Amino acid sequence: MNTFAANTLLILGDSLSAGYQLPADTIWANRIKQQWQELENPINVINASISGDTVAQGYARLPEQLKQHQPKWVLIELGANDGLRGYQPAQIKQQLSELITMIEAHNAIPILMQIYVPPNYGKRYSDAFIAIYPTLAKERQISVIPFFLADVITKPQWMLADGIHPNADAQPFIAQWMSQHLLPILK
Repeated sequence: MNTFAANTLLILGDSLSAGYQLPADTIWANRIKQQWQELENPINVINASISGDTVAQGYARLPEQLKQHQPKWVLIELGANDGLRGYQPAQIKQQLSELITMIEAHNAIPILMQIYVPPNYGKRYSDAFIAIYPTLAKERQISVIPFFLADVITKPQWMLADGIHPNADAQPFIAQWMSQHLLPILK
């Protein structure tokens, strides 16, 4: 593994990290990529996020991403689309666990992002879904970071008309928020 790749964070996510309907230079992942080049030990950021991706789709794409980028860390920001489709929490948890196994098999460090589903899915489903992430992080002994959207969705001026995706105005906040939560794990 080369030196540059050793300091690489791969983001495997969905529209929340891909920047749904936003110009590429405005999205949080590209903002932290620029900011982290200024660090004493620069961290390269590869954003391999695709809008609409489920955990299974991320899993299918991951081998090529790991081979190509040789990341030290992989941030898993997946599960929202599975939840929106009402997939069973046990199935989502199993697929996330398989993602973690693949990442660890490539000597990379997995980092999980907590994901929530909208409350209209019912308390039972929402509670079971939300529990996936801390439970899996504890079982697999990996880091889990909070869901950035929880601090964004309460500000309508930061959301697209669909009420699900953050707009360009939210991206500087998200970039700062992500840096605050990720850098302590990456150091």
